[in-house]
Amino acid sequence: MIDVTHPAPLPPAAKPWYKHLYAQVLIAIIAGVLLGHFYPATGESVKPVGDAFIKLVKMVIAPVIFLTIVTGIAGMRDLASVGRVAGKAFVYFFFFSTLALIVGMIVANVIQPGAGLNIDPATLDASKISDYTAKAHDTTITGFLTGIIPDTFVSAFSEGNILQVLFVAILFGVSLALVGERGEGVLNFLNDISVAFFKLVAIVMKVAPIGAFGAMAFTIGKYGVGTLANLAALVGTFYLTSLLFVLVILGTVAKLAGFSILRLISYLKAELLLVLGTSSSESALPALIEKMERAGCPKSVVGLVVPTGYSFNLDGTNIYMTLAALFIAQATNVDLTLGQQILLLSVAMLSSKGAAGVTGAGFITLAATLSIVPSVPVAGMALILGVDRFMSECRSLTNFIGNAVATVVVSRWEGALDRDRFDAAMRGEELRVDQLGAGAVPAE
Repeated sequence: MIDVTHPAPLPPAAKPWYKHLYAQVLIAIIAGVLLGHFYPATGESVKPVGDAFIKLVKMVIAPVIFLTIVTGIAGMRDLASVGRVAGKAFVYFFFFSTLALIVGMIVANVIQPGAGLNIDPATLDASKISDYTAKAHDTTITGFLTGIIPDTFVSAFSEGNILQVLFVAILFGVSLALVGERGEGVLNFLNDISVAFFKLVAIVMKVAPIGAFGAMAFTIGKYGVGTLANLAALVGTFYLTSLLFVLVILGTVAKLAGFSILRLISYLKAELLLVLGTSSSESALPALIEKMERAGCPKSVVGLVVPTGYSFNLDGTNIYMTLAALFIAQATNVDLTLGQQILLLSVAMLSSKGAAGVTGAGFITLAATLSIVPSVPVAGMALILGVDRFMSECRSLTNFIGNAVATVVVSRWEGALDRDRFDAAMRGEELRVDQLGAGAVPAE
């Protein structure tokens, strides 16, 4: 018998397509491309709009990472599990970062996008890349390791260094866990603050379309799509390689872990479009943390894997490094033996860690690698400087997807993935805490 006095609540009405963030960002990107193409000067002039949005996001990155890690670690109590999660994450990072370098090397040798250009290195203007080579010279493994430690506890936040924030957050989280019951008040306080900060993230994301519009209009206005024609083989090869890496390699990893890479990409479509529009994976870092927690990954795993992955799990950057280095060698008629290519790959593995967290890390890391391997002229980087901005978008997208996959996989390895919430998220739904196993409500 149907109870007409207390009818079941109707499910919330689906939002119109134009109210979804991914649709708004996509429209903004298209508008930015059109403005930059037809009115280049105007497109360049709106650069501050994109820069302002990136600054807004960076404003919340440090506290979001700190709160997520501290509350995650302190809430675990078992500190041995913290080390176990970190160990599994770094094993994953090392394996797939190395695999990405190897994939880039294989593709460069098979397709040879630089063959036939016959560029004389003496004719290249090395002054264009002087800033990058200077930064590469200052970037060393020792400098990187000592740079993880901030001058003061507060300076890690004021300087916005992700690795330094990660370092102090882990130390503070461990300390809070060791305090025991006396730290409950502090933990509850930080949990309450984290709710407010994630609401702040939601507010900032409301203006994401404006930021994507400004960044894309500037890119197209300054560099122009015409610059792609000159190095279409390199750009096309890089995009195709990254696509195959995501769909085939990461897709296989996802399948073995029991989920679909395409469904995960669909779940993160708004964030991916934002990364595409801004050419920066950092622009979607706070949103990725929130989304992965919402999808059933434990806070302790998300807090450790996502921030460290942004520095150590750079699949797209690693593909770019070996592919670009071999492109320069081919374009300048430098014939590298297999041994020299393996040396190049080994140096790239080390230098990629040295430039972790550095702005423009992809290009700086490439400069650091080529400066150590003298066979390939560093001046050859001038060949790809004009299209590096377009390739940085693909680097950021691949890095972003790689870190999302790593978060789910490590959560599975820990046996801590909430499968009901994850499956609901992949279906485009969201289970409320009080409805687990009893139904779903549409995700926002």
